[in-house]
Amino acid sequence: MASTVVKRKRVAIIADPIDNQKGGVHVYTRELVSGLKPYSEYIDIILIRERFDPDLTEFRQIVIPNVRIGLGLAALRLFFIVPIVLWWNRVDVVVEPAHFGPFNLPSGIKRVTVIHDLTPLLFPQYHRYHSQLLQKIFLKGILRRASLIVANSDYTASDIDRVFPFTQGKVVAIHLGFEPGMKPVGNEKFIDHLVGKKRFWLAVGTIEPRKNLHRLLTAYQQFRASTLVCIPLVIVGERGWKADSFFEALAHHPFKSDIHLTGYVTQDQLIELYSQAIGLVYPSEYEGFGLPVLEAFACACPVICSRVSSLPEVGGDIAWYVDPFDEADLADQMERLYQLPDDDRMRLKQKCLDRSVLFNWDIHAREFVRNICALWPGEEIALPDPRPSESYK
Repeated sequence: MASTVVKRKRVAIIADPIDNQKGGVHVYTRELVSGLKPYSEYIDIILIRERFDPDLTEFRQIVIPNVRIGLGLAALRLFFIVPIVLWWNRVDVVVEPAHFGPFNLPSGIKRVTVIHDLTPLLFPQYHRYHSQLLQKIFLKGILRRASLIVANSDYTASDIDRVFPFTQGKVVAIHLGFEPGMKPVGNEKFIDHLVGKKRFWLAVGTIEPRKNLHRLLTAYQQFRASTLVCIPLVIVGERGWKADSFFEALAHHPFKSDIHLTGYVTQDQLIELYSQAIGLVYPSEYEGFGLPVLEAFACACPVICSRVSSLPEVGGDIAWYVDPFDEADLADQMERLYQLPDDDRMRLKQKCLDRSVLFNWDIHAREFVRNICALWPGEEIALPDPRPSESYK
């Protein structure tokens, strides 16, 4: 079908998470921006940033510093400065990867809000009070004003429809992808520095209650007691909110010396850990998507994860599932995976790779652009096909 473009749309992305975060929203925003590069002839993209990136030359960047001294200056930026900049630059649509602001948008600017999960509302006990409060006050209005709501999984989309029924008809689910550099690598110096030549378990995620790492500590103790083998546990992630109980349990753990907390690691170090681990152990109580599961698959790393929320959507029939509230179930699966014969392990690793190629950031970006363009009915744009994911067969 021939393309008919009445006007090339100008899309502003609030890309602050690239500058001020290191977690999942940072990864999402970074990969979305990267995936949109091939579509610059279809939409005119502007990035609203806190800092200028000299290496990102494909898009125009508008730097609006964010001074976090009290709430006053940050609120001024969110409520007034950013909306004025968007109006001045004649933006057609603004994308909010962190689903919070900007506010006071001129009526002619459409809003695309990305929802990664609804945990501040569904699991308020796992969040700081001010985070719960802000979501309760502002999220309903943000979603009501949104022209399009992008969820990262079918499960998250169903949560949005259930909690906010008025959003039905404007929520789309677009799966995430894995960073193209994610692929199996050999053993390098970082792992040698951590655990030497030992095999190890891996956990990835911010140290916070929802990630269920306190139960992982108990399951790890049971695994050690059952197998009588010294297999270290490596936990990748920075300390988050309400983490005191985890660190208290760690301080009294009988195998504390074999539990290694790395904090933040580089992408190359994370790939190395995924590639060499016995498996990723991911007993989270709730995930909007569960990106570490997909990243592990891309590095041929077997996965033990919870059978809740969106995780089966990502893990398919390849992940090994557990009840996140049953430490014994988790310990049993760890023992089974540890004792898996080499031939079965190699077949499982290949299945992980095969599963990973079903998720692609280029597909995500194409669907993202297609849904944005659909906000203007009658203006058809024939978009290019996404690049296929690399298969590591």
